[in-house]
Amino acid sequence: MEDIQVGALKERLEKGDDFLFLDVREEWEYEEDNLGAKNIPLGTLPEVLDTLEAYKEKEIIIHCRSGARSGNAKQYLLSQGFTQVRNVLGGILAYRAL
Repeated sequence: MEDIQVGALKERLEKGDDFLFLDVREEWEYEEDNLGAKNIPLGTLPEVLDTLEAYKEKEIIIHCRSGARSGNAKQYLLSQGFTQVRNVLGGILAYRAL
């Protein structure tokens, strides 16, 4: 599934579209600034994978600070059988620059 640009993400958030929104930054980063996504730090993703099982066939949009960690999270989820995973290109930095 294609990654998503920050402008498209903003529109989807404003419309209230149905997707799982994940932030894979560390908790302290999330506390400083967040977009309202569910915070699961990248390093803990394998430990909580079973809690995401219900989203295996649903759209998941992942972001981090710049797009690198969320890109890794996307690849990991795809390798675990998740089918509709998208990375936010440019991360929260690009989003805040809108």
